[in-house]
Amino acid sequence: MEADQIRDLSVEEIQTRIEEEEEELEELQFQHAIRGRLENPIILRTKRRLIARLKTVLNEKAMADEEA
Repeated sequence: MEADQIRDLSVEEIQTRIEEEEEELEELQFQHAIRGRLENPIILRTKRRLIARLKTVLNEKAMADEEA
């Protein structure tokens, strides 16, 4: 999901998406720790980056609301 697509979401949708992605990341990290291997370990990096992107846009929206 690109930043432009995230910016089109509402604050509530972004917060929900962050929670969902963090849960998925936690599950993947657990599987990685137990099994030692994931089918695609790059997925951990992409999940972390997506969460960071979501949090960044959420912060941008919060800052914009404070200024307005």
